[in-house]
Amino acid sequence: MVKNFKKSFVLSFLALTLVLSLVLSTSAKTASALQVDIPLDQAIVYGGGESTNLRDYDPATTYSSGNKLVFSGLVSFDPRLNLTPDIAETWEVSEDGTVYTFHLRENARFHNNRFVTAKDVIYSWERAASPQLASDTVLTYLGDIVGVREMAAGQADHISGLQAINDLTLQVTIDAPKPYFLLKLTFPTAFVVDQENVESGEEWVRTPNGTGPYRLTEWKSFEYIVYEANLDFYLGAPSIPYVVIKLYAGDDLRLFETGDVDVAGVGIYDIDRMLDPSEPLHSHLVTGVNLCTGYVVFDNTQPPFDDANVRKAFSMAFDRQRYIDVVLRGQALPAIGPYPPGLPGFNYELKGLDYDPEQARELLKQSKYGGAEGLPPIVYTNGGIGSYVSSDVAAMAEMWEQNLGVTVNIENIEYNYYYEQIYSGNHGQIFSGGWCADYPDPENFADVLFHSGSNQNQGGYSNPALDALLEQARVEQDVTKRIAMYQQAEQMIVDDAPVLFTTHSISYQLVQPYVKGFVFTPITVPLERYMWLDGK
Repeated sequence: MVKNFKKSFVLSFLALTLVLSLVLSTSAKTASALQVDIPLDQAIVYGGGESTNLRDYDPATTYSSGNKLVFSGLVSFDPRLNLTPDIAETWEVSEDGTVYTFHLRENARFHNNRFVTAKDVIYSWERAASPQLASDTVLTYLGDIVGVREMAAGQADHISGLQAINDLTLQVTIDAPKPYFLLKLTFPTAFVVDQENVESGEEWVRTPNGTGPYRLTEWKSFEYIVYEANLDFYLGAPSIPYVVIKLYAGDDLRLFETGDVDVAGVGIYDIDRMLDPSEPLHSHLVTGVNLCTGYVVFDNTQPPFDDANVRKAFSMAFDRQRYIDVVLRGQALPAIGPYPPGLPGFNYELKGLDYDPEQARELLKQSKYGGAEGLPPIVYTNGGIGSYVSSDVAAMAEMWEQNLGVTVNIENIEYNYYYEQIYSGNHGQIFSGGWCADYPDPENFADVLFHSGSNQNQGGYSNPALDALLEQARVEQDVTKRIAMYQQAEQMIVDDAPVLFTTHSISYQLVQPYVKGFVFTPITVPLERYMWLDGK
């Protein structure tokens, strides 16, 4: 997902503003002073932040994993990342693999007790595809459906590939047999929303009428958000009565140590302490490798990164191991290609662009710019506040200056609107990126990020040979052949250096012992409905 390189917390839609939360926490109320009118011994409590951009909370426009407490879709993932029925109880696929017939659950209701119908799904998806909403994700996750692209382009009023056979039967026609299609429906863009709720006003997301396992009952900005278990949830009422998000309450680790939150992310500077077996909190630590890849995007349409030799030079002038050791204190894995470890198709034999400053300088000389002195001014766009330069960007800029003799100017865009500006093209020749898997398939990385026709291909990279290979892989039904194609595609991507691959992130979380059923999931799932509290 456009994963603001981000997702590492349970409610990843809040991670968009995690850094802002830390900045403001010094002036925030202490957690112990927070008064929430519910029994906290019946609640699972997290720390977090909030966004001033309401589009972050709309399933059709969010860049994150969405709010899976409140909203839901036809299918979902369980904690083991098995695709499971959700609002759709069953479905059939035509022999040619292009027509899906979904049968909705008879007991699926919105939070106001109105039953969910096939027309609600169609409304939700057509709203997502409407030019007026201008969703940056709809083509990525719903674009395989016949008629979505035409509606998004303003050439049609409805999605022709959708048909409500009756209230509980939805027929969906896609443009070709694609084995990953169902997996894409787990993304928020495909979630169901209530038309009356959506049309109640621009701040409807603050009082959402969703279909998920929890209802949003109170949202007090800069203080807390309270969710209450949906006792009529069609898959069964959650065991935990409440979920509370304490907004801008302070440092997660300290809140965990004082018992003010039940699950906490561990920051880089505290990881070594938590990994020490003699540390009292060590037994509460849950770790895992995220299905995430960090990278820096080169705008392939702007000088000087329209030259592959320049892109390769910048990549080979970057010392990943030093970056990980110094900036990330050793708490990440080096990334030389798009696929993270654990993803089907991950290739230990992948040949990356190794750190080689001498070769990098030679490539820069071989480029049409003739060396560092021939390059135009270069701007690096990052999410940030004021003139502050984050340590990761500063480290890269320093390496490029030392190894290539290139000075990079850095500009910040306010966090809450960073990705909107990136998608609008308002950025320099380099900008921060990153991607976490929405579903465990290499298509979600290679095709979604690097096909020339993809909306997520923010650097404008284009390779006709790669496009042809990816289009062939989309419809290949043989798993072994598909994987081989995606590994070939990965090598082509690495060789062209459209981005600088940096790291694969590692998740570190602390979980209180009375929180039962918690498991690390590299893809966000509605985990709270699988959990329970015992002895809080």
